[in-house]
Amino acid sequence: MKIKLINPNTTWSMTKSIEEAAKKYASDDVTVFAVSPQMGPTSIESYYDDYLAIPGTLDEIRKGDEEEGCDGYVIACFGDPGLHAARELTDKPVVGIAEAATFMASMLARRFSVVTVLDRSRCLIEDVVNSYVPGGKIASVRTTGWAVLAFEQNPEEGLAALAQESRRAVAEDGAEAILLGCAGFADFAQDLERQLGVPVLDGVAAATKFVELLVRMNKTTSKVLTYARPEQKSMTGILSSFSVETTKV
Repeated sequence: MKIKLINPNTTWSMTKSIEEAAKKYASDDVTVFAVSPQMGPTSIESYYDDYLAIPGTLDEIRKGDEEEGCDGYVIACFGDPGLHAARELTDKPVVGIAEAATFMASMLARRFSVVTVLDRSRCLIEDVVNSYVPGGKIASVRTTGWAVLAFEQNPEEGLAALAQESRRAVAEDGAEAILLGCAGFADFAQDLERQLGVPVLDGVAAATKFVELLVRMNKTTSKVLTYARPEQKSMTGILSSFSVETTKV
């Protein structure tokens, strides 16, 4: 089994850390590899970043099917950019890390909080997680005020910032579990769980295991309606390479 993790940003040092995190949880007979697209933002912290990360992400799905023989995909950004469009391009399972972490948290805790990066990212994250679970499950979305790449540059202070906001989420918001709202936080999960005494979920690990399970169960993405192949049509300008030549998967 071959699972491809797509880090929609173009910072390869972060991509490698995501790959290492996923390998800790993948079974021994599963090959996991992570990539960044050839185009896109260096980090994703706004709607602008999120939307511009999608074409490169979709191109990696295409390459995974046509050139790399992949069995399933993880979109490794907590905004899950391009998740539904990716499912239209392939019949292989595609799971977003916010989606996986949210579903897994729902099995472990009645209410949970997300701890993430910049203050401006709060509404983007709220939109994503609220699309996956019924109202009342989300205790809060807390932000550290740190940029994505700042955590790589100073991981000790980054961990402390995450721990501080996570403690507040538990003590003040009633959170019974914590979701780490960035793929770059994967290395912090175990330390935080030891400190906090509640489940701390990293979406990279959760999504990798969900994809592995779906592939082992021989489950594919439904093509009957919503996730059917995009309609055959031409794209123009810089999107010309995304033209759809056939509606067959």
